This record gives sequence, C-alpha cells and structure tokens, in this order.
Amino acid sequence: MIVRGDEVKMIHLSEINTVIIDSTQVSLTSYLLCEFVKRKIKVIFCDEKRNPNSELVPYYGAYNSSKKIKKQIAWNEEYAQGVWTQIVCQKILNQANLLKKYKFDSYEKLSGYVREMEFFDSTNREGHAAKVYFNSLFGKGFSRDDMSSVNAALNYGYGILLSNFNKEIVADGYLTQLGIKHINEYNPFNLTCDLMEPFRVLVDEIVYNNIEKTFDKDFKLLLVDVLNSKVMYCGREYYLTNAIQIYLDKIFDAIEHESFDTSILYEFA
Repeated sequence: MIVRGDEVKMIHLSEINTVIIDSTQVSLTSYLLCEFVKRKIKVIFCDEKRNPNSELVPYYGAYNSSKKIKKQIAWNEEYAQGVWTQIVCQKILNQANLLKKYKFDSYEKLSGYVREMEFFDSTNREGHAAKVYFNSLFGKGFSRDDMSSVNAALNYGYGILLSNFNKEIVADGYLTQLGIKHINEYNPFNLTCDLMEPFRVLVDEIVYNNIEKTFDKDFKLLLVDVLNSKVMYCGREYYLTNAIQIYLDKIFDAIEHESFDTSILYEFA
C-alpha cells in the first residue's frame, strides 16, 4: 500500500523487482521490509541528495548458502583469475561496440587493447581503455573523478546495476565480499564489481543519449528502467534482470567446474 496524502495505491508484491526509496522522508513498516526480503525484492535507499546510499541484503539468500560459500572459498584462484580476464576483455569489447555504434573511430584502439590483454590484466589495459572510451563519449576534458552531472548519472546507473547483481549473487548463495580482482577490504561488493563489468555499457549508452538533459527525477527513472530493457544473451532475448540471473548462474558453474567458455559472456550490439 502506497499512501500519498489522500491518495492510496495498492501494488501486489509479485509485480515488484526493485524498490528505490528516493527520499529520506519515506516511512516503511518492518513487516513490509521483511516481506521484501522473503520475496527477494531488492530495496535501495537514497541519501538526502537522492543518490543510492545503501541497500537491504538478506542474511541467507539460498537454502544451501553454507555449501555455496565453501565452494566459493575453494575456487581455483588461477582459474577464477582467468575467467575474470575474459570478463574484462568482454567489457572492453562492449565499450568498443558502443563507440562503433555511434561512429567513433577510437573503437579500433579499444579492440587493440583487448588483443594486448595479458593474464589478470597485469598491464592495466582496462584502465587505458576506460580513458579512451570516456573521453570519446563525453569529451577529452572529461574525467571519472569530476563532480559533474554526467558522473552523477553514471554512478546512479551503475548503482542500480550493482544492486541487482548483489540481489542475484546473494540469492545464489554466494558472498559478494569475496572478489577475484576486486579485493578491497572496505568494499562489501567485490565479487559484484568483478562480474558486472560487461553490462556497464548499457548505462553508458543511456547517459550518452541524454547528455544534454538535467540530471533530475526523470533522468533517474530512465536509468532505473534499464532493468526493464530487453537484451540479447546467448542467442535469446531476455529482460535484463533475467539475463543477469542466467549469466551469473553460468559464470558460477563455469568457475566451479572449470569449464568456462566465452560464449556465456554478455555481448553488447
């Protein structure tokens, strides 16, 4: 039940995938929050500036979490690092595909970085590719460290993606804290940051196509709506939320059974 003044709306929980609490003035009952957790509905809380600030994460996402976590801890480290290397290669290829789609010649440079990629990206091709990529999309003076509306939009969109990945990783019974490349002790979502990389381009395209717009409520709704977009994955069309779920299942299975194939990666076109 949503109450705004005298207006009351009813929405069945089965119709909800993600809830974003966009204001610090919103009140929710503990009963509703518990129901969100039971139904695996992602809840994202925003700060006083209406930017994603935190999220609701259940203690137990799967009935066999203990078993899954033991497997995760026992992953073959070198093999997992090899899988991550292929994931970041696909991220750069997706960035190149976006640049090519919008007629930027610099896409060829990114393709070259993929060819130069070494195991576990020991020469930081990802970083070099990111500089060329963002400067192509948003101008040579652009930096991801700037306090700008473009960066605010990118961060907001990435936050939406990250939360959905967190939801599915926890639902699969794994720990988001235990990453492969990302191992920051202060980052509770290291594994998420490792695995979501090829999908970031979906947010980048929305921001690029709306770069002249003010970063307001309508812009945020466009970014949230990325979860409802349809994408091609493994030869079939899925809603993004479903594609993420299938992608993660395939990645976890590939790492555990050491049976990785690049065909399970998400390719932007």
